[in-house]
Amino acid sequence: MRIISGLHKGRRIVTPKNLPVRPTTDRAKESVFNMLHHKWEWNTLTVLDLFAGTGNISYEFASRGVQNITAVDENRNCTQFIKKTATALQMPIVVVQADVLRFIEKQPQSPFDIVFADPPYDFPLEKYQKLVSTLTDEKWLGGTLIVEHQSRLKVDEVQCFTFSRTYGNTSFSFFESNKKAGL
Repeated sequence: MRIISGLHKGRRIVTPKNLPVRPTTDRAKESVFNMLHHKWEWNTLTVLDLFAGTGNISYEFASRGVQNITAVDENRNCTQFIKKTATALQMPIVVVQADVLRFIEKQPQSPFDIVFADPPYDFPLEKYQKLVSTLTDEKWLGGTLIVEHQSRLKVDEVQCFTFSRTYGNTSFSFFESNKKAGL
């Protein structure tokens, strides 16, 4: 995996083979970040990266100047790898080892501008719906929720859905907060 843009542009990050992850491809990641590029001031954002895996998405945000990033994953090897990499690259990433669904049951201190969630591909639709309904609450989200999922999973009828983009077998669905969606 490589960092697409920013301070660490072009840097390759080699992940251990024992991590139970499916990293977002460089092409798909670049497309998503190109959509976000003109919408946000990177250095003022607060970002929550759920099911963070290797930290791929968190590193991309940090490389582009985001100073407030929280990465959550329940796998200890993943969180240790993210901490080690973030420290080596001097990136401002707070790493939390926790089950994501339990983590989001807690009250956040303030809403995040962007929440990126990349649950396992076998995540059932009911759990997607719970994840999205919890995260689009204005307590969690002040901007955009992006959910990465298999392209065959259709989430366009889930509350607060705005649009999707598909790259091969991977889709990114975008949601807005309840407040922005007028709910």
